Amino acid sequence: MKKTKSRRWIILSSCLVILLIIGWWAFCVKMYDDNFNIRGDSYKPLMLQIEDFNGLQCTEYAFPSDKGQILAGYLYSCGDEQRGIVVMAHGFGGGGHNSYMDCADYFARNGYFVFAYDATGCDRSEGEGTGGTPQGVIDLEHAISFVEANNDIPDLPIVLFGHSWGGYCVSAVLTYHPEVKAIIECSGFNKSSDMFESGGKSQAGSVIYAMTPFIRIHEYLSYGKYAANTAMDGFESTDAAIMIVHSADDDVIGIEYGYDKYYKKYKDNPRFTFIRFEDRGHNEIMTNPSNTYKDDFNAEYDKWLETLDYDYNAPENKDRFREDKANYITENLDHAEWSHRLDEDLFARFLTFYDKAVL
Repeated sequence: MKKTKSRRWIILSSCLVILLIIGWWAFCVKMYDDNFNIRGDSYKPLMLQIEDFNGLQCTEYAFPSDKGQILAGYLYSCGDEQRGIVVMAHGFGGGGHNSYMDCADYFARNGYFVFAYDATGCDRSEGEGTGGTPQGVIDLEHAISFVEANNDIPDLPIVLFGHSWGGYCVSAVLTYHPEVKAIIECSGFNKSSDMFESGGKSQAGSVIYAMTPFIRIHEYLSYGKYAANTAMDGFESTDAAIMIVHSADDDVIGIEYGYDKYYKKYKDNPRFTFIRFEDRGHNEIMTNPSNTYKDDFNAEYDKWLETLDYDYNAPENKDRFREDKANYITENLDHAEWSHRLDEDLFARFLTFYDKAVL
C-alpha cells in the first residue's frame, strides 16, 4: 500500500512539474511573440525623405523570402562610378530601412550602390509580423542572392552593413554567403536569443535568464539551423574583413553580448577592426555627437506638451493625442536638419575599411 501511494505521488508530482514547465514555456513564447513577432512600421511623421538627399536616386524592387512573402527592396545610387555594393540590414523596432537612408546616402555619394530592404513584416514588405530574430538572417540571405542574380544590378563586390538586429544578421549570414568581402556590424549580438535577453533585462530583471532557454528552444523549433547559427559561426565561415562597432553604455544590446566576446577572441586577428565608444548609446551610435538638433526639437516638443489643455496620457484621449502629435511634428520638424545628423568622420572610416576590402 505504501509503495502504491509513493508511486502515485511520484507520478502526480512529475505531471505537475511537466505542466509547470509547459505553462512556463507557453508564457515565454507569448512574451517573445508579443515583443518580436509584430509589425514593424515606421512612424510616418519622422520618416526620412529621399528629396532631402541631393542627387540620391532610388530604384525599387520586389523579391521573395523563404515562405514566398514579398519583400520591398531599394537600390540607391548617386553618380555613375561605383566600386561595390553595400547590402544594408536594418534594426528592429523602428520600421524598415527608412531610418538608415542617411547611411545609404553617404555610401552612395562615395562610390557605392546601396541595396536596402524592409525585412518581413516591416513597412512595405509582406508579413503580419517579423516572425522572430532568425527571420532577419533569412531575409538578408535572400536579399544578397537577389542582388547577385539580378541582371539589372552590376556585378560588383558585395559588402554588408547592419545595426542592432541588422548587425547580428550581417554577421550570421556569412555562413551562407562567405563570398562577401567585408561587413560592418554596429551594436549587434552573437546569438539570436541575445536580443530577447538583453532587451528584456530592464523589464524582467534576473527572471529573463529563466526565460532565455525556452526562447532558444522556440527559435530552434521555428527556424532550425538559422536559430542555431551564431555571428561567430559566420565569422569562422569566411575570409571577409570584419569591423565591430559598439558603445559601452548601450542599454538595448549590452556590449557584452557582442563586442566583448568578439574582442576577446579576435583582437589579434588582422581581419578584425574594433571601434569602441563609451557614451553613444544604441540608437545614436552613428549620429554626430556635436549635432544637437534632436535634443533641441525634443525640448520644444516637451514645451508643446505643457500647452495641451487635456490629459494626453488618459486612454480616452489616445486618438486625439496621436493626431495632435503627428500634426505638431509635421508642422515643426525641419526635415533637412533631421536627415543630416550622421557622423561623417565615422563613416569616412567605414568607407576606408570597405575600399580596402574591394579594391
